[in-house]
Amino acid sequence: QVQLVESGGGLVQPGGSLRLSCAASGSIFSLYAMGWYRQAPGKQRELVAAITSGDSTNYADSVKGRFTISRDNAKNTVYLQMNSLKPEDTAVYYCKATRGGLGYWGQGTQVTVSS
Repeated sequence: QVQLVESGGGLVQPGGSLRLSCAASGSIFSLYAMGWYRQAPGKQRELVAAITSGDSTNYADSVKGRFTISRDNAKNTVYLQMNSLKPEDTAVYYCKATRGGLGYWGQGTQVTVSS
């Protein structure tokens, strides 16, 4: 089993940047595919970015060129660097670890983009 704790959310002005972190414990982090998801009020949770155990990445079209996902296996941590933030990026951001058909979620961190 994997325990995940997100951090780094907050209030930022449009055009600003934030870096989210997701610290994992309880299992061999490097074997897991990791993803960042978000859920805005009244909307379904959606995939923002993902990275495999082999460091292949993919992004939602809405964040391509603005967000970057990365992982540090030595620190058991996955990151989401978010640049050029827009009000429509406002949501609760969740981290997910996946392996062998099983998925584990963090508790989420709020990101609010507003002037």
